[in-house]
Amino acid sequence: MTRIAAVHGTPAPHRHTQREVTDMVASTCLPPGADRRGLDRLHENARVRTRNMVLPLERYAELDGFGDANDVFIGAAVDMGADALRGALRTAGLRPDDVDLLMFTSVTGVAAPSVDARLVGRLGLRPDVKRLPVFGLGCVAGAAGVARLHDYLLGRPDDVAVLLSVELCSLTFQRHDASTANLVATALFGDGAAAVVALGSGRASGAGPEVVATRSRMYPDTEHVMGWDIRSSGFKVLLDPAVPDVVRRYLADDVREFLAEHGLKPKDVAHWVCHPGGPKVLEAVSEVLSLPDGALDVTWRSLAEVGNLSSASVLHVLRDTLEQRRPEPGSPGLLMAMGPGFCCELVLLRW
Repeated sequence: MTRIAAVHGTPAPHRHTQREVTDMVASTCLPPGADRRGLDRLHENARVRTRNMVLPLERYAELDGFGDANDVFIGAAVDMGADALRGALRTAGLRPDDVDLLMFTSVTGVAAPSVDARLVGRLGLRPDVKRLPVFGLGCVAGAAGVARLHDYLLGRPDDVAVLLSVELCSLTFQRHDASTANLVATALFGDGAAAVVALGSGRASGAGPEVVATRSRMYPDTEHVMGWDIRSSGFKVLLDPAVPDVVRRYLADDVREFLAEHGLKPKDVAHWVCHPGGPKVLEAVSEVLSLPDGALDVTWRSLAEVGNLSSASVLHVLRDTLEQRRPEPGSPGLLMAMGPGFCCELVLLRW
């Protein structure tokens, strides 16, 4: 089995209350003199209390289009990615030159050379390290990345594989855009990074959870539900209100069928490591899976403390589960996330 040896999260440097972010959004996204009561209600209902952002709030009004925002992304992604990767390797008791595969994922900026390439010399990774930069998976990439590390390590059981996620969602907020989708994004999303170190069965040891199996699922006729409309101003969010309905329609059958293949039912899952997509999505997940009270407490707490970090979020929830819940040996867990496509990724864990 693949073993998750370490998870390390790195917050963006500037921490703000939700009220402070709301005030910034009102000044940059709403027309002058506009009634902001609807914005205030939307931000209050997001269940987010605080967020970390890559820039001081006053700097967002100064960003001049996509190129300017993307330059900020590259510099900050390298710095935050380096911190997350160093932290994860240190926790796992490994050195940078132990890494055989580095997968990097983000959906909030682009770089060529990619961010992972820029980290090789900076951190002392081997010149023959295998790299896999991934763009476009969005929120699902944290779970999908763990699943793909597992796929790789099944074929190379003596290797060390690392997933690095850096998402700077605040750089995608669209100025002078009072659309519902943009305002919802400004209510939910924050900035952060996370790294996961996974070991193949040939060198796996320690107390981290094992990856037992994975499942990917695409849903028909849902390409319009979530994604980007890429413009000169940057990444304009596409966010359909139907996302919770898609969850209600498909997720329960997928989860139950996947668990049944391993002799489990939802009630047998001791730890739910769920991406914090937002209040309506989390309520839909709890409803269709008939989860007991408290099953998603770690996810709700993550949403409140840092917001939705796109692909990095489920990795922060995994880290918090390891630190806060102290799972019993042998207990099953399910890591899951959803994202553009529309799709979901399920990862069955065993402690």
